[in-house]
Amino acid sequence: MSLSPAASVARRMLAAASHSSHEGGARTWKILTFILALPGVGVCMANAYMKMQEHSHDQPEFVPYPHLRIRTKKFPWGDGNHSLFHNPHTNALPEGYESSHH
Repeated sequence: MSLSPAASVARRMLAAASHSSHEGGARTWKILTFILALPGVGVCMANAYMKMQEHSHDQPEFVPYPHLRIRTKKFPWGDGNHSLFHNPHTNALPEGYESSHH
């Protein structure tokens, strides 16, 4: 299958351009870092900060769903009712939240 003269010229030009483009690769990535990546990180940080500000830190109402917090046997640590990484503010026991002092 032979290429038309215009296609072969275009192919030679693209091959020549691909060889010379390796020289400016570091500069291109440096520009992309400062133009796209750093502002993108800043926007993500601002988004996380704003979501943290509007987030309520109150405990949600305890609803004793029968399929949650099922204890068929005691945990092998502590009193057997608290999970290993228990947080009394966020993790409820089967009877409800523990009393908090804040």
